[in-house]
Amino acid sequence: MIAKLTGLLDSTAHDHAVIDVGGVGYLVFASSRTLSNLGARGDKVVLHTEMQVSETDMRLIGFASASERDGFRLLTSVQGVGSKVALAILSALTPEELARAVAQSDKAMIARAQGVGPKLAVRICNELKDKMGVIALGPGGLGTVTPVGNHAADAVSALQNLGFKPAEAARAVAEAEGEIGDSASLDALVRMALKKAAR
Repeated sequence: MIAKLTGLLDSTAHDHAVIDVGGVGYLVFASSRTLSNLGARGDKVVLHTEMQVSETDMRLIGFASASERDGFRLLTSVQGVGSKVALAILSALTPEELARAVAQSDKAMIARAQGVGPKLAVRICNELKDKMGVIALGPGGLGTVTPVGNHAADAVSALQNLGFKPAEAARAVAEAEGEIGDSASLDALVRMALKKAAR
């Protein structure tokens, strides 16, 4: 399983890039948002990746961030959402916008993505509402995406690996960030979040 690629950008097309890693060119499919941020040919790039294998195909999907990869995994867990549709959604929405749209059942926002009709947008909202785990209710009662720091997504993932539900993990990390700041190290953030979650 390939989890991350670090190499030089060899070329890009509308739906993929070729990353040169030690003389080997990896063809990596990605959202248009990720592709547009890769830079120029020859630039060093780092991509989080997900390998998809089926009876007829094997493809490597690349992401600019761990949160985009997590969003992709959640989207492809929904019936009727394959990698192409998931990447189309992530081309139209950032992971934070996707989380907000799901939390607020904003079907129209999700349906902005190419290839996503109203029925599929409703299914995505319904199936992911309890899985997103990055939404918390702010003081005004409106959905706000938290946590926001550099290590927040990794800290939420760490807590989930320890058995916490996504919503519990996100709430604990958001509270930890509020107390120690969003520039805290991942280790400090996870430790503080565990204290918050244990209450």
